[in-house]
Amino acid sequence: MTEKPTPEEDLADEFRSLGKNLVEALRSAWDSPERRRLQQELETNLTELGATLKQEADNFTSSPSGQQLRVDVEQLGEQLRNGEAQQRARQELFTVLRTINTELQKAIDNWSKPPSGEEPGAPPDSSNGQP
Repeated sequence: MTEKPTPEEDLADEFRSLGKNLVEALRSAWDSPERRRLQQELETNLTELGATLKQEADNFTSSPSGQQLRVDVEQLGEQLRNGEAQQRARQELFTVLRTINTELQKAIDNWSKPPSGEEPGAPPDSSNGQP
């Protein structure tokens, strides 16, 4: 008598087959001529991109705009070393924070005021149906 495999054994066999098939499909895709051609094309294009970017960077560096940018960056570095930029940023931050605090205080004061016609500390009027 031949013993019939249990559903669990059939399921396990199918998972094993699935694993083998996935590995084989990935191996076939990796070894395919199309993948190799695409890889070569990408490598060539990335090499060309790198060369183009280097050439353009060299062109920009030698251009008047590039020279001005270099001077500006050097001046910024000097300002940072001297603390000028830090002092200016600190002052601007102080001004912004003071403005925010002033506006928040106005909002707090406005929210804290009782509506006109009510005495401070008096419970809100509930006769209009609102709490």
